[in-house]
Amino acid sequence: MIIVTGATGQLGRRTVEHLLHRLPADRIGVSVRDPRKAEPLAAQGVRVREGSFADPGSLDHAFEGATQVLIVSVDQFGEEAVQQHRTAIEAAVRAGARRVLYTSHLGASPTSHFQACRDHAASEDILRTCGVPYTALRNGFYAASALQFLGPALDSGEIALPEDGPVSWTAHADLAEAAAAILADEGCYDGPTPPLTATQSLTFADLAALAAGITGRPFTRTTVPDDAFGRHLVAAGLPADRVEGLLGVFTAARAGEFAAQDPALATLIGREPVGLEAVLREQLA
Repeated sequence: MIIVTGATGQLGRRTVEHLLHRLPADRIGVSVRDPRKAEPLAAQGVRVREGSFADPGSLDHAFEGATQVLIVSVDQFGEEAVQQHRTAIEAAVRAGARRVLYTSHLGASPTSHFQACRDHAASEDILRTCGVPYTALRNGFYAASALQFLGPALDSGEIALPEDGPVSWTAHADLAEAAAAILADEGCYDGPTPPLTATQSLTFADLAALAAGITGRPFTRTTVPDDAFGRHLVAAGLPADRVEGLLGVFTAARAGEFAAQDPALATLIGREPVGLEAVLREQLA
């Protein structure tokens, strides 16, 4: 049985939906913190069990009978995130999984300027020594994150953010389809995958031009100093570690850490990945 964690989130849910097109429902299970949110999957015959990365015992039950486990990484920064990934990896091995898959990130490296990429590198180190074959999905930066950074700019027309660099923004839907393809073809990637990315790397200046072209309204890109942007985030109520993490996105982008493009995603899904223009057009519609 293939087990997918985080199956009520954007990536996990879509991955399960794609798996259902490839495999019988009784070969798919999900581990979720709130089983009520997974009732639509249960209605399709998917096994739904409660599991939390903070509770190893719950994962032993949720992963029971697993042949493969897809661990969807947590949306946190730092040692706590790495520890939760370790807990999930160890539970997958205890369950007897033949392969453990993990949603890593383009640019994962212990020397990255972005805390999350350093966390992904540490989690990949745990995978390498876990004792069973593994696949680290080096996902491109989520296009949804670009939309979150744009935020009020979509109404105001002013994109005021720190200096950035090109990023290969990639749609959740495409990454989920790729994850399902890799799960259904066990062993097609051993170790880290190539970067799973869209075919363009864009800056926020590029996004301003795209938004203007879509809406017919003017959009301007202004550069805000990192410290001023950090103070703005603190004033908005974000905790210090979150602020540091978000600033790291821009520092890493300036260093070119997210600019890579690779044909692997297109090969896996059998078509060109969705571009950020299409994602932005849907959002603005």
